[in-house]
Amino acid sequence: MRKRVSLLLAAPLLGACLAGPVWAAEEKKEMPGQAIAFDNRKGNCLACHAMPGTKGEMAGSIAPPLIAMKLRYPDRAKLRAQVWDATVANAKTSMPPIGKHKILSEEEIDQVVDFIYTL
Repeated sequence: MRKRVSLLLAAPLLGACLAGPVWAAEEKKEMPGQAIAFDNRKGNCLACHAMPGTKGEMAGSIAPPLIAMKLRYPDRAKLRAQVWDATVANAKTSMPPIGKHKILSEEEIDQVVDFIYTL
């Protein structure tokens, strides 16, 4: 014999299913590294790189887009080394040696790398 579920009892459950996951309604918090990367007085990554979640008109197009960074740099240390001084891997790069020239502090570089690694 089947039991019937009252529509009054099922309604909240149905409403939750239709509304989607709870986390979808939460606003994504900005990471400290994102603020540094987007700041034109600090990292200024948007001057050259496009990134997910940014408007096309505010992102640069002269450098590779920062997407799928965990796939491109499975070793986080190599990504950090690239941000610290890209001239090591490519002497003709237009990317400034951010760490070598002390454009950002070591802590700020770590925060930017943490952010970029999520893209």
